[in-house]
Amino acid sequence: MLGPRLILLAAGLASAGMAQRPPSPPYPENKSKANESFFRKLENLPTPNLYRAASGAPGHRYWQQQVDYKIRVSLDDEKQKVSGTEDITYHNNSPDELRYLWLQLDQNIRKATSTGANSRSAPNLEALAGDDKPGVPGYVLRSLASKDNRDGHVIHAVKDATGKDLPFTVVDTMMRVDLPVPLKPGQVLKFSVAWDYVVNNYKNAGGRSGVEQLEDGARLYNIAQWQPRLVAYTDDMGWQHQQFLGQGEFTLEFGDWDVEITVPWDFTILATGELQNPQEVLTAAQRDRLMKARSASKPLFIVAPEEAGKGESRPTKSGTSVWKFKAANVRDFAWNTCRRQIWDAMGVDVNGRTVLAMSGYTKEGMPLWDKYSTAAVAHTLRVYGRYTFDYPYPVAISCLGLGGGGGMEYPMLCFNGPRPEKDGTYSERTKHGLVGVVIHEVGHNFFPMIVNSDERQWSWMDEGFNTFLQYLAEKEWNPDFPTTRSIVQGITDYLKFPDATPIMTQSDAVRHFGPNAYQKPAAGFNMLRETIMGRELFDFAFKEYARRWKFKRPQPADFFRSMNDASGLDLDWFWRGWFYMTLAPDLAVENVELFRLGDLDPAKAKERQREADARRDQNISKLRDKTLIPEGGAEKAQGYQDFYTDGSYDRYAVTAADRQKVEAATRALAADEKEWLGFRKNIYRITFRNAGKFPMPIIARLEFKDGSSEVLRLPAQAWLMNEERFSKLVATDKELTGVELDPFQEIPDIDRGNDVYARRIGPAQILNLGRTPPRQPNPMQEKEAEKKKSAQGSAGTETGEKVGGRSLSLKGEEAKAARDGKKPEEKKPETGH
Repeated sequence: MLGPRLILLAAGLASAGMAQRPPSPPYPENKSKANESFFRKLENLPTPNLYRAASGAPGHRYWQQQVDYKIRVSLDDEKQKVSGTEDITYHNNSPDELRYLWLQLDQNIRKATSTGANSRSAPNLEALAGDDKPGVPGYVLRSLASKDNRDGHVIHAVKDATGKDLPFTVVDTMMRVDLPVPLKPGQVLKFSVAWDYVVNNYKNAGGRSGVEQLEDGARLYNIAQWQPRLVAYTDDMGWQHQQFLGQGEFTLEFGDWDVEITVPWDFTILATGELQNPQEVLTAAQRDRLMKARSASKPLFIVAPEEAGKGESRPTKSGTSVWKFKAANVRDFAWNTCRRQIWDAMGVDVNGRTVLAMSGYTKEGMPLWDKYSTAAVAHTLRVYGRYTFDYPYPVAISCLGLGGGGGMEYPMLCFNGPRPEKDGTYSERTKHGLVGVVIHEVGHNFFPMIVNSDERQWSWMDEGFNTFLQYLAEKEWNPDFPTTRSIVQGITDYLKFPDATPIMTQSDAVRHFGPNAYQKPAAGFNMLRETIMGRELFDFAFKEYARRWKFKRPQPADFFRSMNDASGLDLDWFWRGWFYMTLAPDLAVENVELFRLGDLDPAKAKERQREADARRDQNISKLRDKTLIPEGGAEKAQGYQDFYTDGSYDRYAVTAADRQKVEAATRALAADEKEWLGFRKNIYRITFRNAGKFPMPIIARLEFKDGSSEVLRLPAQAWLMNEERFSKLVATDKELTGVELDPFQEIPDIDRGNDVYARRIGPAQILNLGRTPPRQPNPMQEKEAEKKKSAQGSAGTETGEKVGGRSLSLKGEEAKAARDGKKPEEKKPETGH
């Protein structure tokens, strides 16, 4: 809000009472066309229907499928192989008859024949070749990983509930199961799949999951995308069976999971869901610690560092152990295991309900993980819950990831990479890296694990939302957290890329995945919250979107419509520019002009004219001609003198006509116009230019000669009728010395060079109130009239006679001519050339 001394004038200086009359000041040229305007309604959203309402909420006939899993799986640590069987219960809640089902076989991406493997371009090895080069990073050779990492899922059997074989066809990373009888709406189908796969060596092949062999020979497993899972069947896409190419993630159905995992006796497992048999896999001491952790204010060790990997830490001393988990209403399941797993936990109060925040890691994570991992998990649940909804699951777990970098998310459990150095030290960057990635990956429980968007199609609907909320959580963790400095300005370099892709691009086709899927959406949400909508409106609308689509499957249009609907703002211009286009914001301060209202004093008006003429005479030609051309020029030298050049005429003298004009203009003023006669403020006309063609709110700091400043805030709709230029009138008692756009770095403006106006503002131009007066006599006519009046006064005689039937009162020569019966000589009007 502007200070009390700053008055904004909208279109002109008239008050509300003048609304019925055309305004005096001219409006800027309108160059926008309604059907091409940036502010037109977003035309490429799908038509609302029974399943998805025009408000952005689920429709009254919204539906989604449900898939329940009962899985029995074992880990062979010597062969690094996972083998299992799963009983699947498929609920057809759709209105459609299904003749076949599609399952995802994510591990097939590791086959040498997979589309994902064969669609990746080779790295530029030439740039790395030569003895003088530092060497080839291991990640560029991952495509050459050994064959045992390329077998993918081996399907041994697919059977119906009676044990009869069901025909199936593997298509790259998908498998179609043909049904003997169509599955009708409302029906339930039960069938089973037997399968195995060799866990990929993370060091060689990378990926979101795998196995890492630690220095002492122990193996750390991050197991995910490990069993055949149903493809999502939706109202807007049918089967979402786009092949898994690696970048686009997952589209899954909610269901209940019952999972039993058999591992060597000395392994500890953390997994999605709640542990069902602690009495079989934990010692009495560990079970007691787990109970105490629920009320602990800081993490407590369940399996302490000194006992991890030792026989006394396990209730069994040989063979295998079976860990049993159940998870309700989740879309996926992942697990983490190692024979020397450290485990800590603490309770988090979520609106009166205790959630266990936990971490699993090996000694390679000490001392960083034991201090920060679980604390960051708890912090995430608290902050995200305020902006969305209460975390609904019983546990939230952070596990040590593979290779020391990155992170990956699954329901209730995530893998996070950062580790300290081997000597136990760590950099500030590593510390921030761990806290940041834990917040991010745990935060994915909200998007997309609960608000279940289509990751295979729209990465920004989970990564963008989550990066934005991560930023908010990091600020609350530590106001000086490094990413808090660059959420908006950090995206400007990407906005300049000539080959940038729109956010609304299918996940696998997105170039520059990090900036486009993570940072740009997050920066956009921050602009909405801080500048375009304001925190209160944004937070309400965002929370409403999350509430509407919790445990459901939103599409982009549902988000856009929900934000418009819950905020009461039409944000289609922003969705169009930021999500569907690659335009970059670039606003500029183009010009600043100074005006003042005239005081209707003709003497001051003539003096201002004298000063203006004198300034115009300071051009180089005039200055040089003074020494070359005599005063008065040839006109004077040759005797061509008249009233205007013989010294009789003073163009700056106030005449009776000047006074009469002012009096007439004053009389013509309406009552509400007369109120402005005492207005003596400086009136600045500030012109902004939309150089980037992307309308953005105008935030301008006005700097004054006395050292003070004011902030002018104008909505993006300023560009609604003026897409290229927009001018604003500002009236103030102060002298304006400069204008700076976006002083608080709210907009990712790609050219800061045109954001500052510090040039000299010209002298004030005068704005007079009133209407255009009728044509006035020219100065020569006025002078002749004065002469006549003077002559009449000096003659002292008057003759009253009737001439041509008129009664005249004449003086001087005119009276004499009348007595002699002569007609006074008519004056021809002055003409110009």
